[in-house]
Formats: sequence, structure tokens, C-alpha cells
Amino acid sequence: QLQVVESGGGKVQPGGSLRLSCAATGFSLAFYRITWFRQAPGNERELVSCIGISEAFVNYTESVKGRFTVSRDNAKNEIILQMNNLKPEDTAVYYCAATRSLRGACPSARDQYAYWGQGTQVTVSS
Repeated sequence: QLQVVESGGGKVQPGGSLRLSCAATGFSLAFYRITWFRQAPGNERELVSCIGISEAFVNYTESVKGRFTVSRDNAKNEIILQMNNLKPEDTAVYYCAATRSLRGACPSARDQYAYWGQGTQVTVSS
């Protein structure tokens, strides 16, 4: 079955860290640009970060710059989102998505992505 699956979510206190993983089965992530989205209750889906087929291309939304780091592990066929200094406003369901759209800005439209995960909940609260 061709799919991506997120893991690593949980509940942490403000200032804490989480490491999210996006793992693929049935295909190689090495040929896809991967984007992390998040959606909090009552809010629209937000693009958090994306990484090209090369780690030379990474992008972050302004609110997470300096705190989040996205990386590839092609040997394990997974993408990692390391989240440090978490804030309550980071609370959301985090999704990863894979696209073969490799040029230009990271797409935000759902139909630009071939694969979507089911999401993993991140809660930042004291």
C-alpha cells in the first residue's frame, strides 16, 4: 500500500521539543518534495515547512523559523521535523504530504499532493 504515515506527536510543556517523522511505504520519498502542514481547531490548514529532493532547498513559515528544522533520511525513507522551543500556538494536528511538483514555491493546494498522511496531534500546554 502506497502511503505516508506521521508519528512522534504528543503533549509537551512550552519550551519543550518533539520530533515528528513522516515515513513512506510502497514508494521512495527521495523523489518527492515533502511538505509539513498543520491545522488547529477552527483554523485553516497552514504550511509549516517543506523540503525539496535536495536538503539544499528548505522553507519555513515565519512563525517557526529558528525553532523547527526539517531534514531527510533517505536511507530510512523518512522526513524528520524537529521542533524545539514549542509554544502553545504550535498546538495542531500535523500532516505530511508528498508532491512531485518540484519547481517554484511549495504548493499549498491539497490536490497538488499525491500522498497525505492521517496526521499526528501536537499539544503544547502547561
